[in-house]
Amino acid sequence: MAWWGTFIGGTLGFVFGGPLGALVGAALGGNFDRGISMGDRIDMGSQERVQAAFFTTTFSVMGHIAKADGHVSAHEISAAKNIMAQMQLSEAQRKAAIKFFDQGKADDFPLEDVLHQFKKECHRRRNLIQMFVEIQISTAMADGKVDDSEKHILYTIGNILGFSGEQIDHLFSIANGAQASASDSLTLDQAYEILGISKDSSEAEMKKAYRRLMSQHHPDKLVAKGLPDEMIALATEKTQEIRKAYDTIKKSL
Repeated sequence: MAWWGTFIGGTLGFVFGGPLGALVGAALGGNFDRGISMGDRIDMGSQERVQAAFFTTTFSVMGHIAKADGHVSAHEISAAKNIMAQMQLSEAQRKAAIKFFDQGKADDFPLEDVLHQFKKECHRRRNLIQMFVEIQISTAMADGKVDDSEKHILYTIGNILGFSGEQIDHLFSIANGAQASASDSLTLDQAYEILGISKDSSEAEMKKAYRRLMSQHHPDKLVAKGLPDEMIALATEKTQEIRKAYDTIKKSL
């Protein structure tokens, strides 16, 4: 939580500047104003800066996707709250997350500008950015379906952040498998989809795919790249789902 202490150490909108700075300033500046003038900048360490950007972007974009079909469903609100609960946020962090979520629902939310700045703040940390996309997909699927407007935004997000349509398809497969895994109804076909391999793949190819995915989602590696400590439970859950898919395939051989 060290990043959070630094994050609220001054008038937060001046940490980043740009669209992220505007989001932070609008959500928290009034509550945590320490009298920093608009010409000042708070110098955050690179790691803390990335963590703050990840937190801000995650919840604001989550709100934007939830509003994509014109209204925010109870399932989508519940999914956002579940993520907050998994993160064991402090009361101040929870309130901040809700404010970012609400800002994302605004009709004039600058999605592309926010994503471009987020990508820049992440300094091409590919696995970290992928985790962000996976969180957005999982949240969109919380009500059991993803309508065309939500899907369009999710693929737009992926494109802006450097993912191909095929790669986003695979992340959807992982999210579908995760839901099945959580309900203990993971099928063999879904297990293969999670690993991104076919039934004709060799055992060596299966192991390679498994190890690659485990490396991409390794909690310690993601935190080292800038995932907020509070989100380590989300990364751990992903590795459990990948391991379950791998074990399901192994048992079938």
